[in-house]
Amino acid sequence: MKLQITHETTYKYAPAVETAQHMAYLTPLSHGSQQLLRHALEVTPVPAQVSTTTDVFGNVRSFFSLQVAHRQLKVIATSEVTTLSSPLPGSTISWENVRERFRYRAGAPFDAANEFVFASAMAPRENQFAAYARPSFSAGVSLLDAALDLMHRIHTDFTYESQSTLVNTPALEALAQRKGVCQDFAHIYVACMRSMGLAARYVSGYLLTQPPPGMVKLRGSDASHAWVSVYIPDLPHSARWVDMDPTNDRAGWLSPGEDYVTLAMGRDFSDVSPMRGVIHGGANHVLSVGVTVEPLPSPTAGSSQTQTQSQSQSQGQSDFSLSPQMQMQSNLPSLW
Repeated sequence: MKLQITHETTYKYAPAVETAQHMAYLTPLSHGSQQLLRHALEVTPVPAQVSTTTDVFGNVRSFFSLQVAHRQLKVIATSEVTTLSSPLPGSTISWENVRERFRYRAGAPFDAANEFVFASAMAPRENQFAAYARPSFSAGVSLLDAALDLMHRIHTDFTYESQSTLVNTPALEALAQRKGVCQDFAHIYVACMRSMGLAARYVSGYLLTQPPPGMVKLRGSDASHAWVSVYIPDLPHSARWVDMDPTNDRAGWLSPGEDYVTLAMGRDFSDVSPMRGVIHGGANHVLSVGVTVEPLPSPTAGSSQTQTQSQSQSQGQSDFSLSPQMQMQSNLPSLW
């Protein structure tokens, strides 16, 4: 499937922002089920500095700075990707064997997936998460089957309710109230897996949606989406992650389906917020976000479907000095 994504973000400030520095995660990845064909990032006003790097998780991030006073910031990311459907693989390794793989042992070989076993700010390891997850993890059950069962249970037990949580609502609170949005379901799932000693990562992206019968799809009416990847070590080395979407109860190898677009992956949402930054001024602001995902004519027969993923990893960090007059602008709450 060939998809075009337009993600438009607008901030209106009062008073004007004097200077600003922003980091955006708005470039879709290329991996075994997805190929990025084209990407453009348009920023108004025109930035004084723009750079693109790859973060430690392999995501593409764009940095830009504004050195001119402005009352409005508009960022439009336009991307085209091709996606493939990847059915679930076969796996028999038990969840206990995988948990033991991540226990510390002197001289044990390094596994990069260890990064996703430890607690993170928005997906902690807590007894409450382990207690909820445990019915899915019977003795000797394969990790894949246990992970699928956990996905089914979250989809069944939790109510999707817009505006029921905020972008910074703790996962434990969402677990207790049994309702939330896709970001909450993803954080709960990741926290459950980690609390069982297993590796899981947070995935941000998009999902192609269809309007109700007889209705025309409105531009900007889509939204960002979030789901989870689970690490299963008996799969081929280059593709050991299986994606689980508890919001829609869908799963697949490397992606839940060809109607999904992977944007970025991290320990939780705070690693892959679509936009964050530091501004000087602009004490009050109004945010609007519009996302459109639409199918395009497929590539001609015989064209290359080779999927590649950049392996370069940049360790560079941008340090922002905060003065009393500066405030953080981050984590677009209206995306979910």
